[in-house]
Amino acid sequence: MLIDSHTLPAGTALDAQVCIIGGGAAGITLAREFIGQPFRVILLESGGLAADTKTQKLYEGRTVGRPYYPLTICRLRYFGGTTNHWAGECRPLREIDFESRAGMPHSGWPFTRESLESFYQRAASICQLSPAPYDVATWATEQTPPIPIVKSQLRTSIMQFSPPTRFGEVYGDELKAADNIRVCLYANALNIETDSQGRTATRITATTLEGNTFSVSAKFFILATGAIENARLLLLSNEVQQAGLGNAHDLVGRFFMEHLEIKTALWLRSDSQFPLGLYQQHAVEKPSHKGQVFGTLTFDPEVLRKKQLPNFRCELHDISAQESVPLSTGEQSLRHIVRAARRGHVPDAFMLHLKSVLGDFSGVANAALRRVPGDPQHFLTLVVIAEQTPNPESRVTLTDLRDSLGKRRVQLAWRLADIDYANAGRIQKLIAQELGRLGLGRVKSLLNADTGLWRLNGQHHHMGTTRMHTDPKQGVVDANCKVHGMANLFVAGSSVFPTGGGGTPTLTLVALALRMADHIKALLQ
Repeated sequence: MLIDSHTLPAGTALDAQVCIIGGGAAGITLAREFIGQPFRVILLESGGLAADTKTQKLYEGRTVGRPYYPLTICRLRYFGGTTNHWAGECRPLREIDFESRAGMPHSGWPFTRESLESFYQRAASICQLSPAPYDVATWATEQTPPIPIVKSQLRTSIMQFSPPTRFGEVYGDELKAADNIRVCLYANALNIETDSQGRTATRITATTLEGNTFSVSAKFFILATGAIENARLLLLSNEVQQAGLGNAHDLVGRFFMEHLEIKTALWLRSDSQFPLGLYQQHAVEKPSHKGQVFGTLTFDPEVLRKKQLPNFRCELHDISAQESVPLSTGEQSLRHIVRAARRGHVPDAFMLHLKSVLGDFSGVANAALRRVPGDPQHFLTLVVIAEQTPNPESRVTLTDLRDSLGKRRVQLAWRLADIDYANAGRIQKLIAQELGRLGLGRVKSLLNADTGLWRLNGQHHHMGTTRMHTDPKQGVVDANCKVHGMANLFVAGSSVFPTGGGGTPTLTLVALALRMADHIKALLQ
């Protein structure tokens, strides 16, 4: 059943066995798993069935530390959540991602990759993916062969594309028709109330933007609002536990992680005729399976362990496709100098322009290579997508600024460790050495000696603010994603990830939601 919360009488007290806060991939997966169960479920969704500017503004917050995207564009606040603009890239985490690794402080999950295998299979169906394995032999064809990297540290790794699955559109009718599920739209959770000891969650207070307030009581509560909002709601719920729920050891909001997108190098291929279709998004249809995939390069797990490197994937981007990319500061300054020289004079602020050119060698080199005569397929940009080293100083906190509901807004301090910059250089160097050793071409670094990197962005993958660990002094939730010190409060989504891994978070967070659903059903039975 779908309910417009504006229509509820003011002060309505709803009750259920399970209350889910958040209607994105994790929340909808959980609710679907409870359809037909002998208990009642209420799902609170902040938005409606379409995007709403006023609701979206509830995400506004301050960013400090490394420059980051405006928080209002990273997540979508309506039914289906961020799957409403999700690109669909999927890959499960690898075995190494669950290990406690040398060179990766604070790494290690409280269970193995093997224990998630059955949930990954179920998650693939929910994300409308082929159940076929992610190995190269399964997806390569005669027309799309892998790069010849036999007897190499390099490996070709496959990513699948979900259609992408818009969870609200695809699964909304199921939830609407379910007798035991109530989805309350336009319901903004304000805080989580507890008993006098602060150990048992008892009630959620929710309201519409217009101020129609109601409450939900439940036996179990599950936060599924994304890494920033999960942390925010725990911190806001401080009536009994003054530091916020689950925050006895000042861990809520810490270890915010992203996948780091780094344009590291240019690859001048020795054989421009070798087809690279496998490494571009394309459709595969075989008798046994079909789907949209693309290949990336990575290292064998043993190399990652030995070299103490983060997990990553390296995408191959056609440099000629970057013509529409805005000019870097160095490219703009170079154009000023060249145009002035053609007119026979020195440009204004020549030394500033020259300093800009010298400080942006990679951008200038990239522009020059785009203008090299000959086959543009000789040139590719190597883009590394690497996991961030967990960093307790990369964190979400509350500010004194207030949103339209009167609740404190967040501050995101995205901070990288020195090792993240060093690892980018090491990964690029090792890839270059292997490509050269195999006779596949030469690689020109785009790393800037002064700044450490050329271009580094996040991928809008928010992870880690309520991390999972068996020790409450090292994590916010336990192996079942229950908040330490709480009897009945759980957290779903990628905020529980201890590390980001070399894949993408959606498939794994859906798998974890399925695992949690089975656990909750067992508790209720």
